[in-house]
Amino acid sequence: MIENRAYFPKISKAVERIRGYVAKEVVVGPEVVEYLESKADLSRLVYPMRNGVIERRDERGWRAAKELLRYSLLKHAPDKPGSFSGFYAVTALAAQAPTYMYEKFFQLHEEINKEEGLLVKALTIIPQPLAVAIAEKATVCTVLEAGHGNTQITPISKDVISGALIPLNRGGSDSDRISAQILKDLGYSDLAKEEKFVRLFKEAAGLVPRDLDKAISWAKENPNALVSSFQIPQTAVKIEMEDKGWLRFLIGEFYFDPRHEIFESYYSRGFSPPKDTLVAGEVIRGDVDLGEAIRISVSKTPVEIQPQLLKSVILSGGAFYWKVPPGLENIAVDSPTKIKLLLDRTGIKSEPKIVSDPQYSVWRGAIVYGYYLAEDYKWDWRQMEGWYYF
Repeated sequence: MIENRAYFPKISKAVERIRGYVAKEVVVGPEVVEYLESKADLSRLVYPMRNGVIERRDERGWRAAKELLRYSLLKHAPDKPGSFSGFYAVTALAAQAPTYMYEKFFQLHEEINKEEGLLVKALTIIPQPLAVAIAEKATVCTVLEAGHGNTQITPISKDVISGALIPLNRGGSDSDRISAQILKDLGYSDLAKEEKFVRLFKEAAGLVPRDLDKAISWAKENPNALVSSFQIPQTAVKIEMEDKGWLRFLIGEFYFDPRHEIFESYYSRGFSPPKDTLVAGEVIRGDVDLGEAIRISVSKTPVEIQPQLLKSVILSGGAFYWKVPPGLENIAVDSPTKIKLLLDRTGIKSEPKIVSDPQYSVWRGAIVYGYYLAEDYKWDWRQMEGWYYF
């Protein structure tokens, strides 16, 4: 597992000669850390799949994607090829990924094969939510696949019901954004610029409230009941929130319901709400709560299957990975409970569940899909499935 990012370093010919190495134009994998020398370098980090889609003309994004693919393939290719004739590879793309992304990923693998030898014999591509459904052995369900930059709300009945798909412009990065703003307000502006640090702070401090208003009132009335001092893992930094421990609940709430009135004060100061999404000519507000977003999505499916879709709501992805500290069970909740409460507000009764490994369920489903996909089933552009042989 590697972080989905690439670094484009400034290349100094003089330093190259003095140190006796050839600098890379693009760096991926663990080596990225070795190249980061200052906070200014963070601006040259590229996260190609931040929002699930790489724009057609995003040259750096595609270059980063190619080097990430190359790194992964070379890392697992056998040292002594012998009878090795290339991997059967499975790529999982966002459900809303346009056709050109499929074409481009086939092209990238073809280019890597020409440059490195036959690393990939055949490639297939599957929508991420469908991979989750396969991993969970679910036939009719609604999958919420929450990544770094977006959340795919996807009703599935054997296959993705594309007309009901809602790709919200909201994901784990939004919890990161509100965490960064909180750090600034606490006086840690320099640290708020470092994405890695912000994410560590979010993971250490973030809580999802059962009811935000009640959670804030409880925290202010019981200041000693809530931890407000954090030694951030992997760093020498300690964050002191003092009497602002209640801000911990905003970190989790913002992802699930950024329309809550408490966030208006942030918006009035220039903090931007999640962007709206245009789906088949309909504008889906970026700040819609997830319960309402599920209701809108399922309402676009045939009435006969709506009860089944709402009965089986499956949560997957790192943005749903929230824990409830011991002793806070009446105040904080996990993701399935939060979604259940939000659905209750819309009049929908459901018992959402989260996959056992929310960060890896797409991988599990993709592996199962590739394992059972018949070798003689060649890629069909009309069905968007099958093996694309190189």
